[in-house]
Amino acid sequence: MFLAFKNVLVLAPHTDDGELGAGGTIARLIESGARVSYAAFSSAESSLPPGFSSDTLVREVKVATARLGIRPENLYVYGHKVRELEYVRQQVLDQMILLRKNNYDLVMLPSQRDIHQDHEVVAREGLRAFKQSTIIGYELIWNNLSFDTSCFVRLDRHHVDKKCHALTAYESQADKQYMAAEFIIAQAKTRGVQIGANYAECFEVLRWVM
Repeated sequence: MFLAFKNVLVLAPHTDDGELGAGGTIARLIESGARVSYAAFSSAESSLPPGFSSDTLVREVKVATARLGIRPENLYVYGHKVRELEYVRQQVLDQMILLRKNNYDLVMLPSQRDIHQDHEVVAREGLRAFKQSTIIGYELIWNNLSFDTSCFVRLDRHHVDKKCHALTAYESQADKQYMAAEFIIAQAKTRGVQIGANYAECFEVLRWVM
């Protein structure tokens, strides 16, 4: 049933969120023949460490998504300021509505329980914009006070390895604990144990259209 999805959109508040939350699933979907598009609403220029140019995260997301198999023409990066999506909420919604014309059958976005201010905007506006599609919320455990483990996607080790490889493109974020391969693998193993698989990613079901 899951692999019947053929036109998928990943909504990421910032470059790297989509890979962190759903990188293995993206790899599996593309492997099964799905077209996956990726929209990031901020490249978080002002949060870059010293010594990195302002376009660093835009360059890094291009490499990371290509490693997962996302085609360049299916990558959208918008220039909103980090931690200020609340002030451009209507613009974010308008951009999503423009994307909606592509008739996605599956949309992946942050959990509705994600407490980061930018993630909350993308989660809420994404639910408004794509309410006629199947929508699932990905987990970013450092931002989730709670999470509804209502959907699991079985992964093979090579899907997890692709996710790890994609995330190594973010050299500017390499100091973050959640970027470490050992963490990514451990999380995938933990979710796999819950369903009797070797590896998995977990999502909240927000809307399921059959």
